[in-house]
Amino acid sequence: MGRLLTVEAARTVVILLSVVSLARGDTPANCTYEDIEGDWIFSITKRDGNNTIDCSQPLEFETEYKVGLYYPSLAMDGLGNAGFWTLIYNQGFEVVIGGNKFFAFSLYKQSGSTVTSMCDQTFPGWVHQTDQRRWGCYVGKKVDSNPRPEKVVAVEKIQDTPMEFSFVDEINKQQTTWTATENNIFNGMKMSEAIRMAGGRSSARSFPPTSKVTRQQFEATKLLPTEFDWRNKDGQNFVSPIRNQGTCGSCYAFGSMALYEARERILTNNTVQKVYSTQDIVSCSEYSQGCDGGFPYLIAGKYGQDFGLIEEECFKYQGKDMPCMKTACQRHYTNDYFYVGGSYGACNEPLMREELVKNGPIAVSFEVYNDLLAYKGGIYQHTELGLNKYNPWEITNHVVLVVGYGEENGTPFWIVKNSWGPDWGEQGFFRILRGVDECSIESMAVGIMPSV
Repeated sequence: MGRLLTVEAARTVVILLSVVSLARGDTPANCTYEDIEGDWIFSITKRDGNNTIDCSQPLEFETEYKVGLYYPSLAMDGLGNAGFWTLIYNQGFEVVIGGNKFFAFSLYKQSGSTVTSMCDQTFPGWVHQTDQRRWGCYVGKKVDSNPRPEKVVAVEKIQDTPMEFSFVDEINKQQTTWTATENNIFNGMKMSEAIRMAGGRSSARSFPPTSKVTRQQFEATKLLPTEFDWRNKDGQNFVSPIRNQGTCGSCYAFGSMALYEARERILTNNTVQKVYSTQDIVSCSEYSQGCDGGFPYLIAGKYGQDFGLIEEECFKYQGKDMPCMKTACQRHYTNDYFYVGGSYGACNEPLMREELVKNGPIAVSFEVYNDLLAYKGGIYQHTELGLNKYNPWEITNHVVLVVGYGEENGTPFWIVKNSWGPDWGEQGFFRILRGVDECSIESMAVGIMPSV
């Protein structure tokens, strides 16, 4: 239900940057479905802007909009409109209703090593029509007679010691499906750099469980091929070249651009083979946190739709945080984006295979442990080595691209494109155990449809 606030009231509803600054994520927030679902009031500014609007400035609100968010993905407003919503990891949520899109990060505050998540509120976010017109800013506040407590998490300090691979021999003794080695690409790298390269630290483990496989989904898998690889589909390779992100935590940008590149090649039958700028994402996206992380749903998806992507030659990758560069280069847009299964938490292995075969590679996030850094080849399974016994390592969230699947000696696997260069793993790719949600790789896959 929307209503116009009085001018006097609007003048009093101002958020100062000293209290709430605009968030960029991968943030330390940790908010679950239980925290977010319920009734919300969105306080909205005047909507006369475009995608250059700056929501980090002090805001003056003009209207209020009441919307209910119901598990897992139903949104209803006070006018009787039904719509869609989804969590975006544990960082924030997007609502699409009444011809409008709302997105904001969940509110948190950080004091030293302590992070407090206030999941009943948002940072200033963006609202616009689904046709990209009438941009404005808003903040959300949950209407709850029984509010959930704030979440306080202490973030441990990293021991910034040099990377080491003293556990390689133990890994190779413990299992037979894959081989570990002392990868030279990590020579001289400190622990903090390796953690950033693997996706950055996370404030909490928040991967959702895979969705239960329905009989219909199981039956549909019988129609899928037993093995599939977009690197060799009818004699063609639809996967763009392996790249190297370096020590910048930009895996989300590389996974997102790899997703767009592959699907564009598929839709054009390889007549278009572009490589897109990851530095533009790192430097320019307000939907991510530069070299400190982000999510493919917000980049290949929302950023690609709201702002468009430019080619690599327009803004070459520097592997570090640097100012956004204005360019007149043509932008290429995302037509649609979605979590496999329809919303966050609805993913599973059969749905991933179906989406992969029908529409193209899919971007996934998963838990990286430091034994993966020692991967040389084979079907990776986490060994439990290297987590505490050998190298202190906090679970991190890494974004990669699943390009195919298969089975070897009775062991099913995914084929995955990484962004650690061609000298790592199987010429830049790796295989990982499939069907058991290994390292949470089957929990939150993302697909997009490019505009071609």
